[in-house]
This record gives sequence, structure tokens and C-alpha cells, in this order.
Amino acid sequence: MSLTAGIVGLPNVGKSTLFNAITNSRVEAANYPFATIEPNVGVVEVKDERLINLSKLFEPERTIFTTFEFTDIAGLVKGASNGEGLGNKFLANIRTVDAICHVVRCYEDNNVTHVYNRIDPVDDVQIIDYELIMADMSTVEQRLAKIENKARTSKDKDAMAELNLLKKINEALGKGVCIRSMDLSKEEKELIKSFNFLTEKPVIYIANIKEEEINDPSVNPHYNALKEYAEKEGSEIVPISARIEEELSDLSKEEKLEFLADLGIERSGLDDLILKAYKTLGLRTFFTVGKDECRGWTFKEGMSAPECAGVIHTDFQKGFIRAEVFTYEDIMEYKTEAKLKEAGKLRLEGKDYLPKDGDIMHFRFNN
Repeated sequence: MSLTAGIVGLPNVGKSTLFNAITNSRVEAANYPFATIEPNVGVVEVKDERLINLSKLFEPERTIFTTFEFTDIAGLVKGASNGEGLGNKFLANIRTVDAICHVVRCYEDNNVTHVYNRIDPVDDVQIIDYELIMADMSTVEQRLAKIENKARTSKDKDAMAELNLLKKINEALGKGVCIRSMDLSKEEKELIKSFNFLTEKPVIYIANIKEEEINDPSVNPHYNALKEYAEKEGSEIVPISARIEEELSDLSKEEKLEFLADLGIERSGLDDLILKAYKTLGLRTFFTVGKDECRGWTFKEGMSAPECAGVIHTDFQKGFIRAEVFTYEDIMEYKTEAKLKEAGKLRLEGKDYLPKDGDIMHFRFNN
């Protein structure tokens, strides 16, 4: 299951520096607008401590972590929806991602120019939201022009439902309300799914702060303002020092732990970002274990056991019989599958079972 988060923000807010840390690669991070001309895509392993412990227990030939894909999208500016800067090209790149990671500058530094020569994180967010709203309004208006006559002349039930929903959305957008903030039903969300609206995508705000503030971001008034804005919207926020993250990406695991301890924090901002990305997208992890391989698999909360089997291979879903299931906590306590069986901790689950985060599963299926 390939899921992507797009890293967006105004020019010179730390997007490319953060992307360097995420992928441990070296894309250009120059101090001028539009240094990122093409979207850069990087895949990061999700270093799940549970999988590390399972591998110590089973001693497999290989360990495969789940992955998360990040796309570094060049800086947006006012007028992007009308083609300003590098405009619509980047809006198209945003349209293909599952979630938006919005990097917002929350630090003062005279040596790093701000494209609008001031530090105001909430205003920065609203500039980009405005451009995304304008792009969505354009999409709505184009669709309304096509469907309005059909709905009125044919009185088609589905066309009428779409027409009324698009009008409701257009009204909200006109008031500056993002689609993600609207109270839409499950059926309404399904109805507009194919449009890939930009403002419907979930957002995680990344507050880029100074290194010395990382263990207590609340001392930063810019961060506090952005946090209040995010909470009102119902979005997640992650405080990060992009420079620290880039330094951490070059260290060994032991050096990284020592560095984090010196900073007075338990885990890096990037670790928090990945955790919140999983939470925002409703993602969970199940595991398969054995002597040949221990592996993590990403699934969406609410997926059935056959659907999770299909994450591994479509044949597993088509021929699904049942799943042998036990929990991470139980295998760590009993150490072997034989002892799990003796303790009655290994279950057989059918097609209606909804896997939980941390389940370990072996699937039985017909070829």
C-alpha cells in the first residue's frame, strides 16, 4: 500500500532541508525561491520498534520495514492558482498526494530571507490555503457547468445529489472554508472522491523552529499561534528544527540517541511526523514473522482480514480461508508460537475479522 505525503510551504521555509533529513539525500536547499524545480520523491523506512524486537526474537534472514513516501513540492506563492511563480504545475503535484505536510516558518533569522519579508505563520498558512481554495473553486465551477443542465432537465437522482453537494462546497469555499473543515457525510465524501480536491486533503502543520527551542516549543510565540490555528481546524502540528533533523540523519543509531538525550527529547521531530501522518491517514501496521522474514505491512483502519491479506498479494485475498492471529504483546511475553498455542493465545479469525494495529498474522488461502 503506497501512501504519499506532499511537503508544501512558501519558499525558504525549510522544506528541502527537511526533505534532506527525511530521505538522507541531498536535494538542493538554496536560499532563494523556486530552488526546487521538479518534485523530489523520497521513500523513508518506518523504524517500528516492535518489528525490531520481533526480529531479535525470530532472527530472520531479512527484516523489512513499512515505508512512507514523501514528495518535496516547490514553494507556492500568491497567485499560484493563476499560474504565478511555478503555479499550476505544483498544484497538480499536490493533487496526487494523500496528505499535505505544510512546513511553516516559525523562527526569526535575518540571514534567511522570507518571501514576504515578515514572520507570520498563520498568514503564511492562509496564503497557501487561499491558492488551494481558488484551485478547488475552479474545479467545482467547471463541473457545475457540465452537470447543472443535466440535473435540471433529467431530474436524475445522482446528478441532483452531486449538483446540490457541489453548490454547498462552492459556497463554503467562497467563504474561505476548506473542504476538510466541512461536516460532510461518508456518502458525500465518496461522491466527490474522484475530484481529488486540494482542500479536502488532511493537513499536518510542521512548525520549523530554532534549535534551542526544540525541547520546549511553547516559548516560541509564532509556534503557539500556529498551534492554536491547527487545533481550531482539527489538524495535527509537529514542532521541528529542520537543521537538527538534517544533522540527526547523518548519525548512527547510537549517536542519534545520545544527541536526542542531550537535547532533552525522546524522539526526533521526523519520528513524530511519521506517527502523526499514520494517525491522520488512519493507518495501522500488522506483521508477518518467520525465520526467512519479519515484515511490517501498512493497512487502513477498518480493513477486513481478507483485505489485509490482499496487501501482501491479491491471490491471498481472492483465496482467503482464515487468518492465524496473535498479538505483539503476547509473543513478546511467551517468546514462541508453540507456547502461545499452549496458552490459548493464538486465534483463528475469519473473513469478518477487523485486524488491529500490532496484530501478527499468518494467512491460509486457496491457490
